[in-house]
Formats: sequence, C-alpha cells, structure tokens
Amino acid sequence: MVFFAQKIVRKLPGNWTFVIVTDRDELDDQIYKTFADVGAVPQTKSRKGDVQADSGEELKRLLREDHRFVFTLIQKFHTRDGQPYPVLSTRDDIIVMTDEAHRSQYDLFAANMRAALPHAAFIGFTGTPLMMGEEKTRQVFGDYVSIYNFKQSVDDGATVPLYYENRIPQLQLTNDDLNTDMDALLDQAMLDDTAEEKLEREFSREYHLITRENRLDTIAEDIVEHFMARGFEGREYNSKAMVVCIDKVTAVRMYDRVQHHWQVYRQHLEAELSTCQDTERAEHLRQQIVYMQQTDMAVVISQAQNEVDDFRRKGLDILPHRERIVHEDLATKFKAPTNPFRIVFVCAMWMTGFDAPACSTIYLDKPMRNHTLMQTIARANRVFRDKRNGMIVDYLGVFRELERALAIYGSGSGGGVQEGEMPVQDKRKLIQQLRELVAEITAFCVERGVDLDTILHTQDVLDREKLKYDAVDALVDEQTVRRFFAYVNDLNRLYKSCLPDRDAVQFDARRRLLNVIAQTILEETENPDISEIESEVTDLLDQSIVAEQYVIEAAVTDTSRYIDLSRIDFEALKERFARGHQRTAVERLRSAINRRLQQMVRYNRTRMNYLDTFQRMIDGYNSGALNIEVTFQNLLSFVDELSAEEKRGIAEQLTEEELAVFDLLTRPDIALTQNEREAVKRTAKELLETLKREKLVLDWRKRQQTREAVRQSIRLILDQLPERYSKEVYDEKCELLYQHVFESYSGDGKSIYGSAA
Repeated sequence: MVFFAQKIVRKLPGNWTFVIVTDRDELDDQIYKTFADVGAVPQTKSRKGDVQADSGEELKRLLREDHRFVFTLIQKFHTRDGQPYPVLSTRDDIIVMTDEAHRSQYDLFAANMRAALPHAAFIGFTGTPLMMGEEKTRQVFGDYVSIYNFKQSVDDGATVPLYYENRIPQLQLTNDDLNTDMDALLDQAMLDDTAEEKLEREFSREYHLITRENRLDTIAEDIVEHFMARGFEGREYNSKAMVVCIDKVTAVRMYDRVQHHWQVYRQHLEAELSTCQDTERAEHLRQQIVYMQQTDMAVVISQAQNEVDDFRRKGLDILPHRERIVHEDLATKFKAPTNPFRIVFVCAMWMTGFDAPACSTIYLDKPMRNHTLMQTIARANRVFRDKRNGMIVDYLGVFRELERALAIYGSGSGGGVQEGEMPVQDKRKLIQQLRELVAEITAFCVERGVDLDTILHTQDVLDREKLKYDAVDALVDEQTVRRFFAYVNDLNRLYKSCLPDRDAVQFDARRRLLNVIAQTILEETENPDISEIESEVTDLLDQSIVAEQYVIEAAVTDTSRYIDLSRIDFEALKERFARGHQRTAVERLRSAINRRLQQMVRYNRTRMNYLDTFQRMIDGYNSGALNIEVTFQNLLSFVDELSAEEKRGIAEQLTEEELAVFDLLTRPDIALTQNEREAVKRTAKELLETLKREKLVLDWRKRQQTREAVRQSIRLILDQLPERYSKEVYDEKCELLYQHVFESYSGDGKSIYGSAA
C-alpha cells in the first residue's frame, strides 16, 4: 500500500488523497504505523494519529479537509436509522485502498462509503485469494490486478517456507465430523462474542470432545515438550509461538495446563542437573532451566460483558489475564525480539493482520477454514534473522480443510491453486531435506580425505583427536573452509527446524562432530570470514578440545593501535607445521595477517600495495604455483615487513590518523627536504586538530553547508604546503584529503580511529 501510494504521488501529477480502510482497530493502528515508519505520515506518541478517524463525525471532518492520507474503519461509514449517507467530497483524485477486501467491504457500510465519495477510485488488497462463491467481491473490485503467490514469496525470500506437522492425539474427533455449519459459526465467532455460546449449545458433542480435560492436558504437555525442543534451539532469534484455541475459555484453560506442565518439565531438568556428572550436559541443562525461568506467557482475548462471572462459573479467573491485556502492551512485547514473552494463547485476536516475525510456530487446536485459516498460518512465515521456516502443528486435522480450501481458490486465470503454490508442506519433506544435506556434506568431506564414519566409530580418545585434527588440516584452506562452514551452518538451521522429530535425532552425532571440527577450525585459525557460524558451533564445544592459543596482544600505551604481529607464537606455529598440520599452520598465519592488514589499509589506504603483495602470495598458493613450504616462509617474511610498517608512525612521531594524512600528502614519493617533511607533518597535525575542533560536527556529512565548510578548511590549511607542491598537485591532495575525511570521520568525535578520535 505504501509503495502504491508513494509511486502515484511521484509519477502522476495531482493533489491525491488516499483513504486507507480496514475493519479492525488493531489493523488500522498497524497500517498507520507502517506508513509512519517510512515517513509517509507523522509519528505519534498518542494512541491515534492525527489522520486516524476516531469516530464517524471525525471521519467526515477529515474527508472534507485536505489530507494526503486518511485512515478509518469501514464501520465509521454508519448512519442513524438508515438515513442516507451525505456526500463528503466530489473530488476525483481520491483513491480508497481497502485491506482484506472481502465481506466487510461490500455491505451497507461500503455502500455508504461510495455514496460519500462518488467519484473516488477503489482498489482492494488481500492476503488470501478469493474463494468460489465470492462473486460479489469481484463485482465491487473487479478481477485480480496482480497476484503474488506463496511460491513467489518464498522464492524471493519475502517469506520463509511453512511446514505442517500432524500431532493429533489418539481417540481424537476427526475433522470430517466438524461440518460446514460449525466452521461457519466459528467464522462468525471471530466478530461476535455471543456466537461462542451458540457454538457450545448447538455443537455440544463436537465441542465437548475438543475441550475434554484429558485431551487438553495431553496437548498442553506436548506443546511444552515441542516448544522446548524447537523454541529453545531457536533461542538465537528468540523463537516465539502462538497457541490457537477454539474459544476464550479454552484459551485460558490451555494456558493453565501449559503453565503446569512447564513447571513439571523444569523440575525434571533441575532433578537431572543435580545428579549430572557430564560437564557439557550440565551446562546445557542450566541454559534450559534459565530459559524456562525467563519465558513469559499470556492469554490475549477480547473483552466481553459479564466475562468475570462467566469464567467464574467455569472455575476460571479471567481477572489476572484481563489486567495484563489492559495495562501491558502485550503486542509490542510479543513482537520485540529480545522480550521473553514467547508463548501467546489466542482464539481470535492476533490471528489476522498481526506481524511478529520472531513467531515461528503455530499450535492449531481450533476448527478453521477459508481466510481465517490462511491468515492464521501466515503468522509463522515472516522472515526473521536465522529463522529458516515456520511450523504449523496441527492437533485437530485442520490441514485437510486447508487442502480443500486451496482446491477451490480463485486465481488470476480463474483456475484452482497451481502446482508449487501450496503454502504448507508436510514436515516429512523437511526431514528428507536434512537427510539429503547430511549425505551431501559427507560426500564433500570424503572427497577431501575426511571419513566422518571412521572418526565417529573410533573408540580410542587419542586416535579420535588425531583424526579430528587431520580433518581440520584437510578442510582449512580458504576455498574449502568457506564451503564447509556454509554446510555446517545450513545443517544446524535445518536440524533445529526439524526438532523435535525423532527422525532428525539419527543425524545428531554427525552434526555434533561437524560442529566440533568447525569449532576447532575457528580456534586454530580465527578466520574472520566465517563469523556467521560461530554462534551455531559454540553451543556444541567438545570438552576434550585443547587448542594452542596464538594471542595477538595490544600494548597499553598511546601506541595501542599498533598491533605487533611478532607477538604471535611463531615457534608453536613452526612446530605445528613440522608435525604435518601444514595447511592449518598456513591458514592460521594467513588469517592473522589478513585480519590485521585489512585494519591497516582501512586506517591508511596508501598501504594498498601491501594488500596487493599479500593477495599475490595467496593466489599463488591456491593455484599451486607456490608450494606450501615456500608460502609459509613467504608469509613469515611478510610479517616482518608489516611489523616495520606498523612501527613507522612511532619513528615519524605521528599517531595512526596523523600518519594517514601525512602519507596522503607525500605519496607517491614527492622529493622533499627534511625541513619540508617536518613542515608537512605540522600541516597534517594542524589539519586534523582544526577539523575535529571546529568542523566535524554531528552529521556533518548530511548537510551541504557543513560539507563545504570542511572542504574550505582543507584547502585553506593545505595552502601552507611547501612550494614544491604545484597547483595541480595541491588540487589533487585537497580532493584526496576531503575524501579521506568524508570516509573516516562521522563527526561529533567519532571516526574509524575510535570514538574519541
């Protein structure tokens, strides 16, 4: 909607007004916030924005005034006693954008809206395709203008794939017994509180089967076990879950039962920890216990009249839940990635028009169909950090209804859902992907002389350690290690996505071994290009690993920015090389040099020649032109050159940032006398002092006036350079120094050299 409106404003001349229409308060607020976040409308600290209609009368006022955007509910287009709705504007440059263009958008309120804006244009947006039998929607809005289906969305990376897991309890009512009438009443219950009572009255048998005490207890226990496998393993992005229940009472009951089993599960962990002798297992148990202690849960349901008495008659207390709903911003907490509010219990609220990207699991225990079902499962398909997929856990056989719905979905051509457009795949396909990935990684290792099966089945500890380090040496070269870490990263994410499926556990030993090898490579090489895997493998540290540490220490004096590469323990490095782990030693040295060299060039780009020399060495090694022994000796010699370069600033009595300016002014070589060199040093120091004291203010790079002030200061101070600098050279140096300052100093005392530079 934002893109559509902004493109019209940008491309088509006119005084356009856009009226954004929804049918729920929370959706109205969410869409307003979306527009505000991109600067289309003002941010507001109050609950409503200035152009959000709070009442029918305010809506009339806003539409009569001249606003770029107006936000309203369709229900605001109401009249008393069936009176005709007045014409509010005859402008033909008003565009009405309706969200979820289904039933609410073509009844009486919608007719009133068209009467109020007779010359407006209308466009409808929906996240769920039109179903057969909704011809009236097409009459109002026309056929599809554009379709963006599930497959395209996943292929583009706009959403993550959804997978389905059937966990229907035994002795469970099958979905076929929940007929169309019950489905229809449930749809009505989304909008009407009294419909829940009618539901319980008219479908007493089916309802009571779904809400049986022992059934709910079984499901609650399963939710705890499932979430602790899936949610805890997804804690890097604080994975969250939504439990969808048949009605409000059941949502509260399910909350109580999950809380009970949550405590029982935690007590079992604490009991195991008290007798655990394995260090690694004990640490894992402690992390799980802390995670469970921190996890918050809440019920989010709409308020109804006499709800306190209604819940009390059923043996439940709604007051603590209502207190939280009223006084806490639970929606913001659930959306916040760092907030420990991880499990929410709902029956209607938050199931449509609610975005919480960290939500990766939906537990479905409610008969659903059509738009409501499609919208609900979409809560889990939002892209977020390392989230690989969403999981739909079905306790009621709802998936059969989803298949039936999709079979009659309208498409742009009028046919049903096309191959590949099914939004939910069976979880067994995820297990198959895991099996195929493990086979691919195993073959990758075998091609490089690493037999994972041999390592896994070797009983002798010392022999296993040797095989592990042999594997590290075989995988450590630059090209191989990137592919290896990408494989391990994919394996970790896919494995966690499959949990707690028993079929996934068979691959755990191999996954742990691969992570141990990856962790050892990290410790041995400190490779800077594979940081993305570090968080994955640190959870799986093998306690038997004792890797030599090659510490690069920084001095604690004013020259602390100069890191002496000679502090690497080269004797230990040479010993490792002599022991036969030659590739590991070369990679260790290469990564240490590369990391420091990148920083050196970032501080002073006149050092690019060192980077070129280094890259030629590595290219020669990778291509086979240089053997490993020659490369190792060349790298050791290169370290001496870098150490000398790092100490040059001290010899010149210049800081790192002063040296960068001095080098830009004197390189390539300009023949200067010693007195002229000293004059250039003074100029370099004066330039930095003046700019930092007077010109490099906060956000100076964003404003033309402050940028020009910096440029003029550079030209003025460089005018003091010795006469040996010609006008052409002077202009070149002024431009070089301006680019250097622009790239290196953000202002307000902040720069690449440090916040106090």
